[in-house]
Amino acid sequence: MAGDSRVVAVLGPTNTGKTTYAIERMLAHRTGVIGLPLRLLAREVYDRIVALRGPSIVALVTGEERIVPPRTQYWVCTVEAMPEGMGADLVAVDEIQLCADPERGHVFTDRLLRARGQHETLFMGSDTMRGSIAALVPEAQFIRRERMSELIYSGQKKISRMRPRSAIVGFSVENVYAIAELIRRQKGGAAVVMGALSPRTRNAQVAMYQNGEVDYLVATDAIGMGLNLDVDHVAFSALSKFDGRRMRPLAPNELAQIAGRAGRGFKSGTFGVTGDASPLDDGVARAIMDHQFTPQNKLNWRNPALQFGSIDRLIQTLEMSPDNERLFKAREADDLRALKNLAVDAEIAARCTDGPSVRLLWDVCRIPDFRGISHAEHASLLEQIFNFLHQRGSIPDDWLARQIKRIDRTDGDIDALSKRLAFIRTWTYVTQRKGWTGDESHWRHEARVVEDRLSDALHERLTQRFVDRRTSVLLRRLGQKEAMVAEVNETGEVTVEGEFVGKLDGFRFRQDKGAGVAEDKTIKAASLQALAPQFHLRADRFYNAPDTEIDFTEQGGLMWGSSAVGKLIAGSDPLKPGVEVFVDDVAGPEVAQKVQRRLQHFIDRKVAALFEPLIALSKDEALTGLARGFAFRMVENLGILPRADVADEVKALDQDVRGALRKHGLRFGQFTIFMPLLLKPAPTRLRLVLWSISKGLNEFPESPPPGLVTIPVDTSAPEGAATMAGYRNAGERAIRIDMLERLADMLRSEDSRGGFEAKADMLSITGMTLEQFATLMEGLGYKAEKAERTKVKAVDTVVPHDGAPMAADKGADAETPVMDVADKQPAGGIVEDPAAAQADDIVPATADMPDDGIAPMVEELAETPEVDDHIPDTPAEENPQGTAPDADIAGAELETYFVFTWGRTPRGNAQGQRRGGGDRPQGKGKPGPRGKKGAPRGDKSGKAQKFSSKPARAEKPIDPDNPFAAALMGLKDNK
Repeated sequence: MAGDSRVVAVLGPTNTGKTTYAIERMLAHRTGVIGLPLRLLAREVYDRIVALRGPSIVALVTGEERIVPPRTQYWVCTVEAMPEGMGADLVAVDEIQLCADPERGHVFTDRLLRARGQHETLFMGSDTMRGSIAALVPEAQFIRRERMSELIYSGQKKISRMRPRSAIVGFSVENVYAIAELIRRQKGGAAVVMGALSPRTRNAQVAMYQNGEVDYLVATDAIGMGLNLDVDHVAFSALSKFDGRRMRPLAPNELAQIAGRAGRGFKSGTFGVTGDASPLDDGVARAIMDHQFTPQNKLNWRNPALQFGSIDRLIQTLEMSPDNERLFKAREADDLRALKNLAVDAEIAARCTDGPSVRLLWDVCRIPDFRGISHAEHASLLEQIFNFLHQRGSIPDDWLARQIKRIDRTDGDIDALSKRLAFIRTWTYVTQRKGWTGDESHWRHEARVVEDRLSDALHERLTQRFVDRRTSVLLRRLGQKEAMVAEVNETGEVTVEGEFVGKLDGFRFRQDKGAGVAEDKTIKAASLQALAPQFHLRADRFYNAPDTEIDFTEQGGLMWGSSAVGKLIAGSDPLKPGVEVFVDDVAGPEVAQKVQRRLQHFIDRKVAALFEPLIALSKDEALTGLARGFAFRMVENLGILPRADVADEVKALDQDVRGALRKHGLRFGQFTIFMPLLLKPAPTRLRLVLWSISKGLNEFPESPPPGLVTIPVDTSAPEGAATMAGYRNAGERAIRIDMLERLADMLRSEDSRGGFEAKADMLSITGMTLEQFATLMEGLGYKAEKAERTKVKAVDTVVPHDGAPMAADKGADAETPVMDVADKQPAGGIVEDPAAAQADDIVPATADMPDDGIAPMVEELAETPEVDDHIPDTPAEENPQGTAPDADIAGAELETYFVFTWGRTPRGNAQGQRRGGGDRPQGKGKPGPRGKKGAPRGDKSGKAQKFSSKPARAEKPIDPDNPFAAALMGLKDNK
């Protein structure tokens, strides 16, 4: 050692610039070696020196990384990887207080006692090492450096109230992950830093924090080892840690080492506790702030003078005790434990018979257990590696390739990637050992590529899991004075500062549901602040939008395109509904008022257009007295009134009044009084909405599909809904009220007392089968008697030998054939022109048609189907007239028919009124007994007889608006 060499201990608390001082001193010499406690810190220092001097003269040597240029002058290493005997001008060791560390302390103590530079030796660390360094290195000089900023204890604080630029410290992977997840939910995300991360992953995470992408850092105590971060506050989530053997509380000096990361340069920092950690004792907090700690008088030591004569002798030298009172024997380390495990193996013992073999075994045993697996499994891997090296001189390429290949996968979650990264670190360490592989550069590159790929994947997974970039960006911009930029595209998607945050549905912000409850508040606050100008722009566009862009739903909602912007509410009048708007409070009252005015204009115009006849009726000042009262009833019921509900009022209206009402399109039907124009689909849809609002219904009945004559009865619909829809319930189906009046017109000409059958026109206008029509008639108050009879077929014309056609006999039992059109009518089908739908199926009446029920003769078809041979060949003149030749074989064909009679009780019967209401059809009293084949029984002339037990009463003038006026006039004329 040169005589001018000096040993200097640069001691003091954190943030004193000790490491920076050491770098400056090393660069002042031609060569130098600096040892650092962590691979992460070594990479940071290496990058700093490369930035100053270039990569060609700077080497980086760690257990898993080796970058050694040919002209290396400066070596940056982990303490374990520091080269010995190089004769560098300067040797420096950082964090020298780790001499007291139970796991690695013996390595730092060895460097304190034996590592020296040719001209200068530096030891940087805590002031607690002053006494031990003075005792063990008497020639050492001391430089005391004071902290450049204050460190203040701020007590306990919840994570949710943690200020930005804070670091939360945990002492287990599970704790770190849990805290990071909580911060992501509440603060937008955090960077994660742990000693087990690769430098590439750690640097990516730190860069994310340093660049401001996230404002929080969650780390283990690895950040306490000289990592220079822009941290304002350090919070401890726990005050104890597992040291590899047991859980133990952290000493004040250990807490100070971590807390000292807060505040950089001349900027003061704070520290405290959070989560489940209890507040610090006043004495501990004061000691950390004043940097006053118990001196470290006991340092870990392990004998550096190893002897490799045999395995047993090596173990003996490793377990020797120190002869200095300040040194005590280190506890059994992982490398010594592995050596003892392999020493009992017979094959290993047989191979280790000389010094080089024992030395090789010791080098293999020093491979760290990065994987954290069991001691036995780790020893088994070391045994394989040793046998390869001892027998072959290197590890086989194919075997090493298989080990690396099965790790080279980037799928899986954080835990899976972390395990693979730990596994590849083993092979990265192995490939860094000189002479252990056939092609060192190749395998170092292969291991490095896999580690980098896994590191990038792990950084991506950590970011995906613990960083919500959207919330982070919004929070950061929310705290700044500049206004945030919000954009809304054509589909309503909202982006703030380029981050998707949700959709603008009309004038309400629909937040993206990908976030949690805590993020929702943050995102909504930031988004609504940025959206305030957008609400005004959208309100102006909406106010000027045409009515064609606005519509109402059948549940009373008001839509602008596909966005709900309000709903209808009850007003002072059924035809004057109010409007309730859907506008976020942040939009302001001006926007809400503008939207409300536009919607009110829309619905007022819509009502005025669709209910024009009804509004004109209500405004007709010429109507007075009873007419005005009846008009009010019509307006109140939105243009439809069941006649049974206003029967007395209708009777009180004279002809002049009725004429005045008819001028407004009012029709006095047998069952309903209505305005035909208001039965169209558009007014019907709006009428149901207005009626439901006026009734205060929670769920509105929907309007029926347009064009249907009959629809199924909805038993769950509120009372009166069918009438508002323009239908009248009749049994299982409801019939449109205008078509019901057409049917009533047809029924007036029928003998409802004696009985009648359905005509084709009746089936046609209802669009029903005969069975469905019978059910409908029963719903209207009729009785339907079902019967069968022989179906009369068209017969062949009997031609006598003279060629003159013979007329069929008019037997007493012959009947007019009834056209079967039931099969041609769809149930509830749409009938465009019911009166003409079956015109081709109805036999037209002619002057020659007999009126006694005998069917007319029908000419024979031009082409007669051929008759099978088995049908007897009977002369035509022998067949009975009116039968087909095969009638005796095929049998008579039957048909079903219904006879309808009025089945209601007198008008005063409440039950009868509920079932059908309205006026009874003509014919009074009970139907008479049935005659043969369903014909009504009467006198000899065939006319139905009428009986009455009531005395004759004075005749009243016939009301021309009475639905039976024509029939009554006919009866009067036939008296």
